[in-house]
Formats: sequence, C-alpha cells, structure tokens
Amino acid sequence: MKVALFDDPVIRRQLLPFTYTRPVAEIRYGISTITEKWQRRLNTSLLFVTQNYLQQKFKGPAPGDSCILINGAVVPTKELVERIEHLDSGQAITKGDLIIAAKVDSNDNIEVLKTMSATEYAGELTVLQRTWEIFKGAGQQIKKDFIALTAGRKSAGITDPYTRTYNEKDIFIEEGVSIKAAVLDADNGPIYLGKNSSVEAGAIIKGPFGLGEGSTINGLAHMRGDIAIGPYCKVGGEVSNSIIFAYSNKGHDGFLGNSVLGEWCNIGAGTNTSNLKNNYAKVKIWDFAKGGFINTGEQFCGLMMGDHSKSGIGTIFNTGTVTGVAANIFGSGFPRNYIPSFSWGGHAGFTTFRPNKVKEMASASMARRNRKFDEIEESIMQHIFNQTEEFRTWEK
Repeated sequence: MKVALFDDPVIRRQLLPFTYTRPVAEIRYGISTITEKWQRRLNTSLLFVTQNYLQQKFKGPAPGDSCILINGAVVPTKELVERIEHLDSGQAITKGDLIIAAKVDSNDNIEVLKTMSATEYAGELTVLQRTWEIFKGAGQQIKKDFIALTAGRKSAGITDPYTRTYNEKDIFIEEGVSIKAAVLDADNGPIYLGKNSSVEAGAIIKGPFGLGEGSTINGLAHMRGDIAIGPYCKVGGEVSNSIIFAYSNKGHDGFLGNSVLGEWCNIGAGTNTSNLKNNYAKVKIWDFAKGGFINTGEQFCGLMMGDHSKSGIGTIFNTGTVTGVAANIFGSGFPRNYIPSFSWGGHAGFTTFRPNKVKEMASASMARRNRKFDEIEESIMQHIFNQTEEFRTWEK
C-alpha cells in the first residue's frame, strides 16, 4: 500500500518560512530529514500530501488512491511504526488533538481524518512544531540518526596521521571522506561524516555533529557541537547548535549560532548572528501564523533563513531574526528582525527583489552544483512571491 506524509495545516504555518518551499517532512531535523527517517523505518519510497503549488515537485498519491497517511511533523519510532502497520482501513491514531496517522480508502480529502475512528497513542512521541525546535532538538536527533545510519556497519576510518580524535568509537567515516590535520572530538556526542565529504586542515569538530554527502568543512573552522549540515554545503568560521539544509554555504569567518538555514542560502564573509540578548531575556521572533512576534521561551535563538536567501559581507543579524525566501540582505547596521520574502536591502531600507531577478540569481547558483532552476521551481517561487506580498509593506 502507498504511504504519504501529509502536512498538518497548523504546524505547516508555524514552520514557515521553511515550509514555503517544501512539505513539513522535508525539513532537516538532525542528520536526516523527517522523510529520510520514515524511509529507513518503513523501507519504502514515500509520497507527499502538501500545498497544491508544491505538489508538482513533491509527488502525491493519485486521486482516489487508498493509502496510509502519516503526519509529516512526527518523528518515527519502532513502536509507532508497529502501530501504523496494524491499522485497519478507516482507522486513525491520535495524540490529543494531533492526528498522527490514518489508513484511508481515498486520499481526496484530508479533512476526513478528523471524523475517522481513532485510538489514542500512549507511547513516546516527538513532533516538530516550531522553527526553533529544529536547532533545539539537533543534538538528540543527531544521536538517534547516528545509531540508525551506522548500525551493523564499519567506519571507513581515518588514515591521516595528523588528525587527532577523541572517543573514536563514536566517529563514523563514510567512503570517500577526506580529512587533513583536523581535531574530531566525540566526547560529548557522535560525529558522522557523509560520503565524499571533506574536513580541511585545522578544523575543530565537536559532537554531536553530522556532515552530509559531498559537503566541506573549511580550514580552521570551529564546529562547536549540536550541528547538522546537509549535502553539498561549504561551511567555515564558527558555528554552534545550528542546522543547515542542503546546497547552502557559510564558507567564511563569522559566527552562526542557534540558527537554521534553508537550501541555496549563502552567508557572506564576516556575517555574524546574535543568539543571545544583552539582558538575557527570552527571545521573540516573527510568527507567520500570527502575523506578528511571539515569545519563543528560549534564551538562545539566532537566525531563521528561508531558501535562496543571501547575506552580503559584514552583515549583522540581531537576536531572533527571521528571513523569508529569496531575500538579499546587505549593508551596515542591524536589519529589521523580520525580513519578508523577496526583500532587497538592509538597515537603510528595502525594495522588492523581483521574481525575474531572483530567477537569474537562483539559476546561476544552482548551475554551480549542476542543478537546474526549471519551470517547476520558477512556478513555486512565483506563487510564494504572490503569497507574501502583504508582508512587503514598502510596496503599499
């Protein structure tokens, strides 16, 4: 039977700007995306039930298909998978008001899940519901992913004589990894280096830490732990407790802490993020569901940056800054704490980054990784541009 991960509409809004460009389950949460976690548990390919404008890129079940629907914000466990595999048609599993999974004869109307016969799930449940939870749960998720990715397997090992390791049993090296004169410290958590990734000379990496396939940690970088970096990224400088999605670069000196970067982001040289207020107060950030700022309840919170956004050299982001999709931020001084999608500017003010110019930028950056900004990507970006018009107040 087909299995599809569906977007809970409330959670999806709470996870913007990252869900502007992807289903909830495609968020990287630890070393793996939630989708990848389910694929490992179920050993099957997965479909998605998401926003209509994303469905052409993220394929869903055919109309009328019977399938198992699973909430894409829920992290799988062995116990939960067993419960789902024993679902009868027309049954759902819930946790309070949250629908976890259901077996349906037709996926035409997700709203029908609310009326199905349901049983309460009493087991352990991890649900990703807020943007800051992505970095807050990074350490725990990296540890769990490390166990899942390495179980029953042997590390390729480290051959470089100038690399120093601590607690090497918790360091796993995939095939094709290059390491030169680095320090890998797994005393506080595991370190995973993905296939064909590289760690350059002088880099210091503390666990928990995960590096995706084909990614690079630049020379003299300091990775301070609780960090997951997706495939095909280049990261340098100082990073702490952050998750970086695929194809994004932070290649230069500068601090990134308690932050989340989407795909195809680029952080300019000398860019710094504040992750702690001078008065140690709890951090407030922009909430798309509310249309205003909310209190995270967290003392540490840095930058939330949507896909295809960039910062120029020397940019400084204040504590709890949220940047939408395809924003280009530059100039001296702190820009505002909420930067809408398709913004161009900084502290001195913003103009609109028009979709045709975004297309030029995205096409160039994606071509460098042998990827194409095709008609589907262009359609998605145009939809987001129209959807986010209300937040670009300077246009009014």
